[in-house]
Amino acid sequence: MLHVTFLGEQAIIDSETGDAVSPSPRALALLAFLVTHPGIPQARARLAALFWPDSPDGQALTNLRRELHSLRRSVSDTPDLVVTTADLCWRDGECAVDVRAFDTERAQALDAGDDAAFEAHATSALRAYRGAFLPGCEDNWATAVRGELEQRCVDLCDRLAAVRRRLGDLPAAAEVIRRRILLRPSEETGYRTLMELQFELGDRSGAVRTFHHCAAVLERELGVEPDQVTRDVFEQLLRDGDTATDHQHLGTQARVPTPPLVGRDRSITALSDAWSRAMTGRSELVVVSGDAGVGKTRLVAEFGRSVRRRGAIVARARCLAGTGRLPLAPVADWLRDPALADAARQLAPEWRATVDRLLSPGRTEPDVEGAAGAWRRARFVEGLARALLAPGAPTLLVLDDVQWCDGDTLDVLHHLLGAFPRSPVLVAATMRSDGTESTRQLGRMASTIPVTTVPLGPLDAASAAALADALAGRVLSETEHALLLAGTGGFPFHLVAALHSGVVPGSGDQRADRLRDLLGARLATLGPDAAAIVALVAAAGRDVSLDLLVEAGDLDPVATVRAVDVLWRQRILRETGRGYDFAHDLLRDAAYARIDPPQRWLLHRRLAHGLESVHGDDLDPYSAQLARQYDRGGRPDRALPHYLRAAELATATYGYDEAVRLHRAAVTAVRSLPDSIGTRRRELAVLQASAAPLTASRGYASPDLQATLERAIDLAEQLGQREQWAAGLVGLWSSRFVQGRNLDSERVAARALEVADGVGDPDSLGAAHFAYGGSAVSLARPEEALTHFEAADALTDGGRTLWVGARYDVHGRAWSAHALWLCGRFDEAQVAADSAVSLARTDDQPYTLTVALAYGAVTQQILGDTDALRRAVDDLGELCDRYGFAYYREWWMVLDGWVRSDAELAAKGVDRLRATGAFARMPYWLYLLADIHARAGRTGSARAILDAALTAARTRADRWWLPQIERGRDALS
Repeated sequence: MLHVTFLGEQAIIDSETGDAVSPSPRALALLAFLVTHPGIPQARARLAALFWPDSPDGQALTNLRRELHSLRRSVSDTPDLVVTTADLCWRDGECAVDVRAFDTERAQALDAGDDAAFEAHATSALRAYRGAFLPGCEDNWATAVRGELEQRCVDLCDRLAAVRRRLGDLPAAAEVIRRRILLRPSEETGYRTLMELQFELGDRSGAVRTFHHCAAVLERELGVEPDQVTRDVFEQLLRDGDTATDHQHLGTQARVPTPPLVGRDRSITALSDAWSRAMTGRSELVVVSGDAGVGKTRLVAEFGRSVRRRGAIVARARCLAGTGRLPLAPVADWLRDPALADAARQLAPEWRATVDRLLSPGRTEPDVEGAAGAWRRARFVEGLARALLAPGAPTLLVLDDVQWCDGDTLDVLHHLLGAFPRSPVLVAATMRSDGTESTRQLGRMASTIPVTTVPLGPLDAASAAALADALAGRVLSETEHALLLAGTGGFPFHLVAALHSGVVPGSGDQRADRLRDLLGARLATLGPDAAAIVALVAAAGRDVSLDLLVEAGDLDPVATVRAVDVLWRQRILRETGRGYDFAHDLLRDAAYARIDPPQRWLLHRRLAHGLESVHGDDLDPYSAQLARQYDRGGRPDRALPHYLRAAELATATYGYDEAVRLHRAAVTAVRSLPDSIGTRRRELAVLQASAAPLTASRGYASPDLQATLERAIDLAEQLGQREQWAAGLVGLWSSRFVQGRNLDSERVAARALEVADGVGDPDSLGAAHFAYGGSAVSLARPEEALTHFEAADALTDGGRTLWVGARYDVHGRAWSAHALWLCGRFDEAQVAADSAVSLARTDDQPYTLTVALAYGAVTQQILGDTDALRRAVDDLGELCDRYGFAYYREWWMVLDGWVRSDAELAAKGVDRLRATGAFARMPYWLYLLADIHARAGRTGSARAILDAALTAARTRADRWWLPQIERGRDALS
């Protein structure tokens, strides 16, 4: 029996095997058309014209036969698909089809004679309706069916909510109405019903939040406020529940109107031009840049509203400063957009898994592979980019405050626009002009992907006057206009602050001071309850839920709701979908500056306790926030486990840079605790956990990694933890070896052997033997190296650690080929290199094969087998390109340059190795570069490069290639 789904996901599943059947997308759409017209034969000629209207009749029929062939192979055993020479027809029978299940259960619900039967069938119908019909297909027939099915689902939600309400099951009624709102977020009926249900449930704060969310959606999407009916329902509910007699009723204060957008015609035109380019197959990143308060966010929001009205998908995300959000949070926000979420469900399983990993990182164990994990990260980034493109429809991705963006999100954007340049996607970002690292990274991105900058400056005098008049509700005098322009500099946010506070700032150059005074004056007018909420939100540093405000604050729930509503109406706070945040970051800065240090300390602690109380069942999404709050609240001991958990979650989504930052914060926290054995153990645990992301982020030669390992070794020795001590020594060997410190690395490897010998763990001892064998090769002691490689192979049984990445048996065998060559055992060297590659091809880790090919390519070069070298280099380059492997990519550049006699490519590889501090084998790489110059007749350059190679070999004790360098110099003399 087959299970066929078209609602929210397109799939045909064999229920016996669980296997997915994969017809072509067009064949699946053909089946969907037949299923939605059951029992009605569809003439072949009509279907051909419907699905291929731009093709000649003969070609259209040929296309139909091809897709029908694909479809029949997928559903070959079912009698439900009836095919004749004249027509096609779907007749319900053996197959389980979600669309048919929805229609059948819905019809039975409507025919039910009592509420219980109606509820049972309606619930089954809604269970079958898991999303939009045939997402991604924009054929006219499909959009018509999609709209009709959605309307049926909306009507059923309304009926089911009414029945559950009548039966007294208010929570279930509210649940179904929330689903209705997701289906039709711009219809106010759902919000009104939900507010009434929440009020009946005693959830006063929920009703307020629903109204605010409704207003935010309507303002963002349609540029309108809730209609009078919705406002009346909201205000009546609040009056009915407000028993206090000495204050204004909630809802009676009109909300401050949205300031109009003025003086931005040129900027809107620039954004529209970028949109037109993207829609013609030239996707790009457009960055609206300017000072804080100049109106960047408002401009992009207005532009987003205009393209949404034209049918585009608009997904929004925002970067936050110093809030400890997990990496890729903006990408996660985009992928939670209903249109993108529906489309992502249609991805192939391997790409869909990347979305699941991002949205639920706590369910996935991090891949602790150090540098070897780079290949997984490359595939992860590609999967997220594919998910953002999944709708295949015109899409605007809005990214606010990109100056605070994490590097991982920028990597996804780089891949999105670089690997898929003809997709109908425009990324519109806002950015402060402050020279942060993110702005520098955007500058680097501009060299490889299209980036357009739209600078935004203050309003001119005429536009500032128009805005001031609109805000004041009257035409101001020329003197008033001049005073406002001089005091605000024409910045829209400053104008709004001045008009709202009633304070006209003086003129001068200290714009920041003037703005602080304006915002301070506005905040000073707040009552004590509203001021308390402002302080909490400022300390939180990001959006805060009403539940958290109640839990962390001193106010009772009713007073909290009242204060939040006042702040929302004054546009000091805005509804975010997850809670409330300041309408502008400058307001947050001003509010936080008004809190004295002891009060800040108390607020941070209260927020931390509140987070644990509200989200105790699942703290993972709040781990970074909890760590930050406890740390700022003077409780580093409580912050520490949350820093570590946040770092684990960051590593699970390959956010290595953020994991490094979180581990650094954890180290700072633990070192602030009183010294004790327990404190040292905690520090050692933090340092050990930080090693993998440090290696993946910075590479083996990183000074930060070296310092981390040295401290970890010292602590492990103090604590007598020999296994961790041995592991740290092997890690330190890796770092020093890649740095080209051969004598130091040998000493560390010898110490690792000594320590590991007392551990009793074969893997620890095998790792130490491997390390010593590697050093012995570079020191030109090949027989000794072979002994240690053989011991490592015997002890580790194909194991690996993050320090080596590849399997020991593969890596050791590949490296032993160089030792065999040094011993003059050339045939055995060839066999070792070939067997390492063959064994690596049985591993599921591309990094293992990359290592085997890299060492194998060196072996082929020193053996003089140019054809084998060329094959190895081609395979190595393909792997490095596909998975983004650093270090071995530079090996490929030098070796490929040598094969092709391309001195520029080889020199680039050498320079990149030097730039990362990777001086291992540098004499050999320089020798190959010199050989290219010598073959081209540039003997002077070749001799100079060989001199540098000789100096490097002697200085760094890199002796294995020293005789060849000396012979090369003699040949050029």
